[in-house]
Formats: sequence, C-alpha cells, structure tokens
Amino acid sequence: MSTEEAWTINRLLTWTADYFKKQNIEQPRLEVEVLLGYALGCERIQLYTRFGEVVTDEQRAKFREFVKQRVQSMPVAYIVGKKEFYSLNFTVTRDTLIPRPETEHLVMAVLDAIKATPELAPHHVADVGTGSGIVAIAIAKHAKSSTVLAIDKSPAAVEIARQNAASLGVDARVKTCVGDLLSGIDPAEQFFAIAANLPYVSDSEFEQLDKTVKDFEPTSALVAGPIGTELIAKLIPQAAAQLVSGGLLALELSPMIADRVVDLVASDGNFEPAYVIKDLAGHKRIVAAKRK
Repeated sequence: MSTEEAWTINRLLTWTADYFKKQNIEQPRLEVEVLLGYALGCERIQLYTRFGEVVTDEQRAKFREFVKQRVQSMPVAYIVGKKEFYSLNFTVTRDTLIPRPETEHLVMAVLDAIKATPELAPHHVADVGTGSGIVAIAIAKHAKSSTVLAIDKSPAAVEIARQNAASLGVDARVKTCVGDLLSGIDPAEQFFAIAANLPYVSDSEFEQLDKTVKDFEPTSALVAGPIGTELIAKLIPQAAAQLVSGGLLALELSPMIADRVVDLVASDGNFEPAYVIKDLAGHKRIVAAKRK
C-alpha cells in the first residue's frame, strides 16, 4: 500500500484483522473491533457508521499499543478493562478471572431454582469465590426477590465486585465481603442457594493452560491444588451447614472432576443425589444438589 494512503477506520480494521489472523489469534475481526473502539472511545458497533473516518495520530498510537499487548498474549478483556457476561458489562482487572460463557450455566441453575419457588421469597444466595461479581450480580439483576452475599478471599477482587454491583445498580441487594469460603460467615445465616466457581485446576493441568490464561489471569483463582477438588471438598460440608432444607448447592467445575465431585457430595450425606448440568459443548460443567 502507498504510505500516503490515509489510515481510515476501515483500513485499520482490515489490516489489523489480517495481522491478527496471521498471529493465530481467534476471532481476529471481533478483537480488532473491540480494541479500536476502545482506542477511539466508542462502542464497536459505532465503527460501522464511521468506516471512512481518518484516525488521528494519537488514536493510532493508542491502538498500536493495544495491538502490541494483544500479540504478546494479553487477553482483550484485560486491555480494555471490561467483559460482557449475561448481557451485562463488567469491569475486570488482573486481580479477577475473565468471565467465561460457561459460567452462565451456574447463574441459570440458581435462577431456575428461584423461579420454581416464589413462595420462598426473599431468596438469600451466597456466591463463593465471586471474583468480579459476575454470578452474584447476574442473579440479582434477573431475580428481584434475591439478596446475594458475594465472598472472595482476595480483597482486590472483592473491591472490583463491589464497584460492579454499584455500577450495575444492584448494590442494595448484593453485599460483598472478604472471606475464606464460608468459614467467616455467621453460622446462623442461612441461604436458599450457594453458588461457587472455585479454583478447580490441578497443578499439572495448570502447566497445560493457554499462555493467555497461565501468564495473565490470577493463579490463585485457577489452581486448587494437586488434584483440583481441594476447595470444593472443603466447601461442601460448609454449605450443608448453611443451606436451608431444600436449598441448592451449585458448583462450576472441570468436566474431568465432575464425577469425583458427585461422589464428594454423596459422601457428605446431607444432600439429595447430585445431578450434572452440561454446557453448550456437551461438557459436564455444573454439579448441583439440594440439601436434605
């Protein structure tokens, strides 16, 4: 191309998407649109009405820095500081995991239980290992009868969850606290449902993770220990002590440990038989059980 050709939005999108494709980046066009929209201070959908607009040198320099970070494997969500989940926009930082679509099944499991029991309102829910607060906040947004306690051992993550609850208008019904699972919660506090997306990656599995995950997302939010079920095994009896009769325990996990977690729930003795919910790819993603 001629060096005199202007760098319009359309030209930048086309050139960079091709570059990302050569770098083996998945969804190159989508990621370029998100990054360019962020550099220009607009939503990506607005780019389509501005294709012929020439980008300023300052905007292009900012975009170039974002592209450099992405090629170095930094996830787009950390570059732009936000990620959509359950049709809501969340602030994320490197103190929190990046929301995954599979986690929507955890939200749906709790929402289904709430919808099936309107007579039990208000529904008090605990979100253990809340991270950026996506599960707690999505539940609160879609179940007006719910109040949610969002718990995480990371003070930095809890602060992000608090900010997200405020910005998404549910801070009156989502309370945050720093804690080690349920160990610091008043034993008298009873929950209708306890949802948890805890670390479930084993030490050996961690070494096999993609560079974008292993090098950038918080290891403490990913790795449970040598076998992957350590934290889940610790939570199950705690949950049994603080769930109402008929209350739901819903656990997000790796398909590789799903059967082991079903056995852990059974061996606790305080739950009805656990059931498994598969994600859209057909993988075992959620183990859920009701308190006897």
